[in-house]
Amino acid sequence: MKKAFLPALGVAIAMFAVAPYLAMGAPYEATMGLVQKIFYYHAPIAMTMFVSAFVCGIASGIFLFRGRQAADRLAAGAAEITVLLGAIVLVTGPLWARKAWGVWWQWDARLTSSLLLWMIFVAYLLVRKYGGPGSEKLGAAVALFGMANVPFVYISVNVWRTLHPKTSVVTSLAPGMRGPFWFSFAAFLLLYVLLLSVRFRIGEQEAEIERLYLEVGEATGH
Repeated sequence: MKKAFLPALGVAIAMFAVAPYLAMGAPYEATMGLVQKIFYYHAPIAMTMFVSAFVCGIASGIFLFRGRQAADRLAAGAAEITVLLGAIVLVTGPLWARKAWGVWWQWDARLTSSLLLWMIFVAYLLVRKYGGPGSEKLGAAVALFGMANVPFVYISVNVWRTLHPKTSVVTSLAPGMRGPFWFSFAAFLLLYVLLLSVRFRIGEQEAEIERLYLEVGEATGH
């Protein structure tokens, strides 16, 4: 991954430079017009957030049941990125909603469950930081709960009446909209992989520093 990081970073930068031009070149949506263009960022970021939540949950399960420290470091990094992506989703969504629905926020199923999902992963980070001894395992349980909420968030628009578009909006995109949408998702997914790899590496270095610190402490009697 180290050798591939810089080329992949270059590809990601190029993709993010091209994505706005593709979004602007896509057909205008009949009812929302220009404001609909935020869809090419809001929805891919939300999808990447779901991916990140699953990565965190699966890695947490591996740590919880097999005790692998590398999985715990991966889960911690994924949780941080999930919170970051969730914050962007919760900002871009109301920006779109204000123009499309005339309100910044509606306490409907999709919006409320998305906020809850974000708060669960914020809770994960708080537990990890302030939970004391055993907080890693408690955090892992929180991450599993968060991952279990992802399908609920996804299907909520299909089960309950909501202002938010149904999941079929992606599969029913006009031909000229599909390319820009999936291109944006690929760009965000690549960026996610790069961010996660960097955060995982930082976690490894932090663990190594802690190990060396303990060894020095034992050697000096402190």
